[in-house]
Amino acid sequence: MQSYNKKVSFHTLGCKLNFSETSTLARQFEAGGFVRAAAGDVPDICIVNTCSVTGQADKKCRNLIRRLAGKYPHAIIAVTGCYAQLKAGEIAGIEGVDIVVGNQGKSEMFRKVSALTAKKGGAEVHGCGAGEITSFFASFSSGDRTRAFLKVQDGCDYKCSYCTIPYARGASRNIPIDEVVRQAEKISASGIKEIVLTGINTGDFGKTTGENFLDLLGALAGIDGIERYRISSIEPNLLTDRIIAYCAGNPKFMPHFHIPLQSGSDRVLGAMRRRYRTADFAERIEKIRELIPDAFIGIDVITGFPGETRQDFDRSYSFLETLEPAFIHVFPYSEREGTPAVALPGKVSAKDKTERTALLTRLGDLLHYRFASRMEGRRVEVLFESDVKNGHIRGFTPNYVKVKIPYDRQAINNIRRVVITDIGPDGEATGSLL
Repeated sequence: MQSYNKKVSFHTLGCKLNFSETSTLARQFEAGGFVRAAAGDVPDICIVNTCSVTGQADKKCRNLIRRLAGKYPHAIIAVTGCYAQLKAGEIAGIEGVDIVVGNQGKSEMFRKVSALTAKKGGAEVHGCGAGEITSFFASFSSGDRTRAFLKVQDGCDYKCSYCTIPYARGASRNIPIDEVVRQAEKISASGIKEIVLTGINTGDFGKTTGENFLDLLGALAGIDGIERYRISSIEPNLLTDRIIAYCAGNPKFMPHFHIPLQSGSDRVLGAMRRRYRTADFAERIEKIRELIPDAFIGIDVITGFPGETRQDFDRSYSFLETLEPAFIHVFPYSEREGTPAVALPGKVSAKDKTERTALLTRLGDLLHYRFASRMEGRRVEVLFESDVKNGHIRGFTPNYVKVKIPYDRQAINNIRRVVITDIGPDGEATGSLL
């Protein structure tokens, strides 16, 4: 395809990892002479990076693809990501789709899409299916001048009974530390001050290179210009005492941990094939709070897993009440074809899943407000972002409390000292510059 003046739109569903990959694809197209479509433009190519973590995610992907194909009938529709990897034939059957590229072929996405000259009335399929996924698409997000998502790891070896990620993303793998450092240096050179380290099983970094996650943190700490690092998510069994102590002792690493729990019932954790039990999880939280008392701790929980009784759910609820995390991300269980959980007895009704999800969501809202309220009256450092809403800009404290102040252009992309004067009902703080 002749690239001159060709416009490309990018559409991302799912996790931070997908956003980092889409951003890298966008840079590749721009370097190849294409133009990124602005709002209101009619694109010549639509790139869709999909998610397949739940059945609802699949549905969202299908709806988006159909909407783009209908709105831009003359555009090349190119689909990649986890849904493409797992269900390439399903996507190829959607009218208007021209090319489907799985995660294995994502590094070839630009070359394959740019080689298309016109719509052909049928979809090409590349790098999808059940074959082994071994490639690593190095990527980081750009466009937000405050924060970047840096991919440090891909794939997962855990094979929890409910999860399709090992099939969509392959085995755990990573690029060497020195290559990650080069990516981070590029981010720093662009003026970005905060990096979020992303991956599928981030704490498993080093499996393919003989390195480890703690070594990576040490190497990244030495990069000039990057003032803050956050770890997007880390499995509790991989969040070691040494990692917690390192984050506690190095001011570049924010007091912010997102740790998947999935259930507060040991019986359900066993059926999920998780690698810890509630006592192990509670011990990790206790260790964080021993060394970093004000740390933001986010937790993922699945409701309505097959066999989860009301007693199991109540146990989960009580466990979370006791832990008092700063945030709970609640997912109703979604049956995924090909996973062992599909065959488990004791299906939970949609009504019960909805009720349990609502109960945990309300608990999460209450706990988030309590956590943020502890910050009222404190003097904190906030990295402000550029978005303006209702005359205010917003940013985050080291422990991830969102703070708004009246618009101040000089504060954007800078860390400023603020006193927190009020906490709203949603946990958003109001601050005043010092």
